[in-house]
Amino acid sequence: MTQEQTQQQVVETLPEVEGGISDEALAAARAMIGVRMRTEQYVRQANLDTMINFVNGIGDANPLFRDQEYAVYSKYGSVIGHPCAPYMRHWSGRTRWGLPGVHGFFAGNDWEFFRVLRPGDAVNCVERVLDVQEKQSAYSGRLVIQYVETTYSNQRDEVTARVVGWCTRHQRRASRERGKYADIPKRHEYTDAELAAIDEQVLGETARGGQTRYFEDTEIGEELPTVVRGPLSLQDVSAFLVGTGRSSAHGVLLREAIRHPDHFFRNPESGGGLEYTGIGHLRDSVAEAVGVPGAYDYGPQRVSWLGTLMTNWMGDDAFLKRLRVETRRFNVYGDTQFCKGRVARKYVHNGNTLVDVDIWTENQRCEITAPGTATVQLPSRDPRNPWFTDGSHISLRHIPLPEDAPPILPV
Repeated sequence: MTQEQTQQQVVETLPEVEGGISDEALAAARAMIGVRMRTEQYVRQANLDTMINFVNGIGDANPLFRDQEYAVYSKYGSVIGHPCAPYMRHWSGRTRWGLPGVHGFFAGNDWEFFRVLRPGDAVNCVERVLDVQEKQSAYSGRLVIQYVETTYSNQRDEVTARVVGWCTRHQRRASRERGKYADIPKRHEYTDAELAAIDEQVLGETARGGQTRYFEDTEIGEELPTVVRGPLSLQDVSAFLVGTGRSSAHGVLLREAIRHPDHFFRNPESGGGLEYTGIGHLRDSVAEAVGVPGAYDYGPQRVSWLGTLMTNWMGDDAFLKRLRVETRRFNVYGDTQFCKGRVARKYVHNGNTLVDVDIWTENQRCEITAPGTATVQLPSRDPRNPWFTDGSHISLRHIPLPEDAPPILPV
């Protein structure tokens, strides 16, 4: 069987809704606004092993997240979790509800952090539907954006983080036939010199660590040291799945497929074995069936890389308060993402010294694939500004934002 014949078999096997996104399906999804959703149940307990496993999965070597002998001398007195470690339990914004048979892509997260995750903490969460919006897209025509809000807490019922997640839903056939990404090569080809330069940047990545970054020493326009991730491989994507504790197979997988038949299919490439419709992150054929050039990364994976960009720059004594990322372009296997940032704003609110940073990922074609913004609380040299141990005393929803800044939902 030729590759084209196999590809056609995959296209014909994927669940598909005739006639596109219907008004009835859209109305049913909107009827869920305000409803509590059942969350995923992967890693529910943070310990040293699961926390290190997570940072291994995103390629983060910061000793604050993995080295107890180092971390005992930090203000926390122990290893803490990477800000995005709650992904171990649940991915907010993942496509998993409403609009059966309509393909979806993770599209973004807006995190507000309140407390760090420590060894021994429970990773609890509750989720509700915020909104369902209809838009038009060059990629697939009619599309739907679904918004949810997830609140994470520990075993003391203290809120550790709150995140608004969103995904886009597209008709597979329309996405495939419009061919928005038809001019993008399936795999980028690098010269040996280019690969050597990328490796040098990857190996040169460092975290500021215990060298305190002060508010007064930070300048608007200051650029952050670049964090490089790539060229993206199956190893990288698989490592993120392992890092977030995701697995289901055989009878466990079959029972899930019986409960949610429109989210699974029998893939002819695996002899009719069951696979999730999101297997396009691992298989080129399924990615191409929905109009993507090839297999691609997970959105939360890229969000976490930008989290590393921030924690590397800010140092151990700062606190990451906000991390907002929109995954606007696909990051396919072979692409390299250069995670970058620039200080955009400094301000003091009720004695809290805060810095806003414009952040983004940019691929080897100089395309911005995931723009975003971050807010960091930095220590101050001014004794009138209080020291802090975490971000639980600040709610960004109560701080006025610049007119051009994206709001923190729900507004």
